[in-house]
Amino acid sequence: MEAVATKNAVNDEKFLTFSLGKEEYGVEILKVREIIGIMDITTVPQSPDYMKGVINLRGKVIPIIDLRLKFSMPEAELTQETCIIVVEVNNTLIGVIVDSVSEVMDIKSEEIEETPNFGHGIDTNFIKGLGKTKGKIVILLDIAKVLSSVELEMVEEIAAK
Repeated sequence: MEAVATKNAVNDEKFLTFSLGKEEYGVEILKVREIIGIMDITTVPQSPDYMKGVINLRGKVIPIIDLRLKFSMPEAELTQETCIIVVEVNNTLIGVIVDSVSEVMDIKSEEIEETPNFGHGIDTNFIKGLGKTKGKIVILLDIAKVLSSVELEMVEEIAAK
């Protein structure tokens, strides 16, 4: 019985890893609801560039965000590997477009480094840490902080329509 309690205390986590350009990112698997292929996205007028619009997924309206644009990266051509990761943030489902999904990875707490300080004006609040595993670095995102509170309100309003 004690072994179970100790294991939970280690704080090992499972992350769904995906790529944007040459970088690998990870999001907590517990926040992921599903992974779907790209589908028709209805644009919403007067929304920011990275807010691609909404999709109808089995009767639910889900706002879609292009993570490349949100992170000030150039927009990429859609490929066979491009997909939407549906995550849950504050009880709202949000779809994020990524270049490709890699794998589900166990990353132990001792393999996670704190986010380095890049100086003033560079917001790294949404980065949970840097996972060093399998000889590479995975940028671990706190998906709830990727969007600001104002953006989350906008997404929640769109989803409620």
